[in-house]
Amino acid sequence: MLRVRLKADGRIVEILPDGSEQPLPRRLAAIAEEMRRGRAGVARAGLTVTDADYARGIRARSGLTQAEFAARIGVPLETVRNWEQGKRSPRGPARALLKLIDKAPDVAFAVLRTDGGAAAEGEGQPKSA
Repeated sequence: MLRVRLKADGRIVEILPDGSEQPLPRRLAAIAEEMRRGRAGVARAGLTVTDADYARGIRARSGLTQAEFAARIGVPLETVRNWEQGKRSPRGPARALLKLIDKAPDVAFAVLRTDGGAAAEGEGQPKSA
């Protein structure tokens, strides 16, 4: 098992059995940097991308905190936390929404905005008799 440590300057180093540190091999350092920035670099490295990695990457690329992201997509904060920790996986409509945010974040967030749109103007609401 590879043990690593995040240094205060942002570098990731390998912890050797004797407790000393050494820089990560270039390939691993590149993957670690991409993951730190929220990119799905693990897929290019031939590794499996988990649902947690996928959800975390989409949120990280959006530049939002977990709380902000949850509010924007209309789910509880705990749902986003559970996705990112691998406790639960986004399914059905939630997975489709994450794919839309991944491909077209500006469009997705514009449609999800609650301060405008058809619903705010009364369209799509049941008519009173």
